[in-house]
Amino acid sequence: MTTAVHGSSVDIPTQDGTADAYLTHPDDGAPHPAVLFYMDAFGLRPHLKKMADRLASAGYTVLVPNVVYRSGRAPLVPLPDFINPAERPEIFESIRPAMATLTPEAAMRDAGTYLDWLAASPLTNGGPVGVTGYCMGAGLALRTAGAHPDRVAAAAGFHGAYLASEAPDSPHLAADRITAELYFGHADQDSTLPPEQVDRLDKALTAAGVRHRTEVYTGAHHGFTQADTAMYDAEATERHWAALLDLLGRAL
Repeated sequence: MTTAVHGSSVDIPTQDGTADAYLTHPDDGAPHPAVLFYMDAFGLRPHLKKMADRLASAGYTVLVPNVVYRSGRAPLVPLPDFINPAERPEIFESIRPAMATLTPEAAMRDAGTYLDWLAASPLTNGGPVGVTGYCMGAGLALRTAGAHPDRVAAAAGFHGAYLASEAPDSPHLAADRITAELYFGHADQDSTLPPEQVDRLDKALTAAGVRHRTEVYTGAHHGFTQADTAMYDAEATERHWAALLDLLGRAL
């Protein structure tokens, strides 16, 4: 069952400035479980707002922050209505400097601010929070679950990038601090998360006793949930929705 939703732009004061964000919730004015929705590298744009609206229609109050607000309000660079493969490299080059400013430390400072903001909202029920993230956002979801184990009950990541690299600050190293239940939907055609990283992530979560499920979506490419790009895969996206709603329904 879905319900009508109400979406609006909000500004969230942070330690480093003001984060612009999109807030969407069931159009009944009642409090609902909160979900923090982390963007992909292309950022806060109409497609992500549509995704957040769909999630809100299932009974959640959803916040989508522009995580690179330090570099400017969204969109940081002009984006076409549809992002084709020929345009991707140039767009990534334009946004790469902004991504570089989002250190793990800064991102987790912000995560606490976003969670505080949600907790203070009359549109949330004050209970445990869910987190979902896409591309770079999957790593942010994983880190947030580790940084705020007392608040995050469920976290999901889809076509996540570099989740378990050999870097000293790789997201998977947060595993031993996580109490949430996790779900990951990986693309098997994804150079940003090769099989060895999938394996490393699973082993880290298992060793830490984290409740989790990992699935590799056969034939899906990095970015498969993003309908405004050529990477979109409708079947894989619907599979993602089923898994995400199942997780949130259990945990929240």
